[in-house]
Amino acid sequence: MADDTRRRNGPWTITRALTAYDNPWIAIDHCDVIHPDETPGIYGVVRFKNIAIGVLPLFDDGSVLLVGQHRFPLNRYSWELPEGGAPLTEAPMGAAARELAEETGYRAASWHPLAAFDVSNSVTDETAACFLAWDLSDGAPAPEASEDLARQRVPFQELLARCLSGEIRDGLTIVMALSAQAKAERGDLPEPVARRILAAPSPNAR
Repeated sequence: MADDTRRRNGPWTITRALTAYDNPWIAIDHCDVIHPDETPGIYGVVRFKNIAIGVLPLFDDGSVLLVGQHRFPLNRYSWELPEGGAPLTEAPMGAAARELAEETGYRAASWHPLAAFDVSNSVTDETAACFLAWDLSDGAPAPEASEDLARQRVPFQELLARCLSGEIRDGLTIVMALSAQAKAERGDLPEPVARRILAAPSPNAR
């Protein structure tokens, strides 16, 4: 669908916009634009219909739960903290609880916001909301048909090391690990929770 109304977008001018592709999860806008230097050009924007949700589930012994799955766009296996998507109208913390239960079976009695950020702001409008969860109780996972998941429990400090080394490349996982470490060091978390995060890794972690 085309929109021929000329309008400003900060220092840009949009002269024409149309939806080039649309499915239940994303839409792609094609825009004819005038660059900030007044030269003509184009811009493509991926519009997300969900917010990205991430959860760092922390156990009493300082370990965390990773989820392994094959990521279709990358054609590569990835170990990540539990994450998914939620409609823009759904409360992020409620969506986080749902994603945690679906992917791992665990329910959490205690929650703390970790981070909210723009995922890839040069070509998408996707945003993310991430949470720390503890006081966990186990249950049966209920993954979606598109999810073939494995689980791995490791000390938090091992998760952090794998993020810093580049072994773990998932953006939400890296942001959650770094945010949890920083909040623990700054005293922004309950003291028992911070102590679990900052504890040295066990030699028998993996």
